[in-house]
Amino acid sequence: MSEASKRNGSGGVVLKSSSDDRKPIPVAISPASSTGKKVIIKIADMRDDMQKEAVDIASSAFDKYSVEKDVAEHIKKEFDKKHGPTWHCIVGRNFGSYVTHETNHFVYFYLDQKAVLLFKSG
Repeated sequence: MSEASKRNGSGGVVLKSSSDDRKPIPVAISPASSTGKKVIIKIADMRDDMQKEAVDIASSAFDKYSVEKDVAEHIKKEFDKKHGPTWHCIVGRNFGSYVTHETNHFVYFYLDQKAVLLFKSG
């Protein structure tokens, strides 16, 4: 990943660029998805249409499953099917991560109180 993100004391996200010429991705905030859930895109290196698809798939997965592992599995398998392998997905309320991803294939967002990290690597 070309950006390193760290939480500051106020809970915000601070983006730092690496030595390459890419700029940090702006944080996009959406008040609600079509299902009425609050969506906050924290960091994204992904096309807008693919971000929306990720949010929609995650929303339906949360409606279908109550276990976070099952939600992550559903999102990962849908993206593998639609966009080719190898996608990785982490879902939960409290986790840390530092990942390497393919360019234009990374999104980290909140759906209500749950965080979703989805990226392609490998």
